[in-house]
Amino acid sequence: MNTESLTVYTKPGCVQCTATYRALDAKGIPYDVVDLSENDDALEYVKQLGYLSAPVVVVDDQEHWGGFRIDLIDQLAARLAE
Repeated sequence: MNTESLTVYTKPGCVQCTATYRALDAKGIPYDVVDLSENDDALEYVKQLGYLSAPVVVVDDQEHWGGFRIDLIDQLAARLAE
């Protein structure tokens, strides 16, 4: 699995975003951060995926989720460890 494309779409002051960063950091999963308040194209992309709030985590074209999802972060970490 290629985690080089893992992206967390975020906004300033987002508690769930911070929790997501901490969980990804704790599992050693690399990610990029895109601030939706500064990037209109990213905001449009996230809306096209069907999300209206941050964070949105995009692993690849098929796997993405919204909100702080420790269960999905744990599953991703387990797959990466294989």
